[in-house]
Amino acid sequence: EVQFVESGGGMVQPGGSLRLSCVASGFTFSAYDMSWVRQAPGKGPEWVSCIKAGGDYTYYLDSVKGRFTISRDKPKNTVYLQMDSLKPEDTAVYYCRGYRRPYYRNDYWGQGTQVTVSS
Repeated sequence: EVQFVESGGGMVQPGGSLRLSCVASGFTFSAYDMSWVRQAPGKGPEWVSCIKAGGDYTYYLDSVKGRFTISRDKPKNTVYLQMDSLKPEDTAVYYCRGYRRPYYRNDYWGQGTQVTVSS
C-alpha cells in the first residue's frame, strides 16, 4: 500500500521559514520523480517544485525561486521542501506527489499539510 506521511506545516510570520517533509512507502521511491503541489483557499492546485528520480535535476515555480529548496534522501524515502522568506501568498495546503511513466498507473499523492503565513 502506497503511503505518504507529511509533516512540517504550521503558522509562521512573513519572512519566516518552514521545512516540509514527506516520508513515502509502498513503492520504489528511488524510481519516482517527486513534486510539491499547493492549493490555496478558493484556488486550483499549483505546482511548486519537483526533483527528478536521480536527484540531479530540480525545478521551481518562478515565484518561489531563490526562496524554496527541494531535496530528497533516498535511504530515508523522504522528500523535503525548505521554505524561506515566506510570504502571505504562500499560504496553502501543500501536497507531495510521486509519479513515473505510465502516469495513469503510477501517480501518488500525500494527504497535505497546511502552511499559513500571517502576521
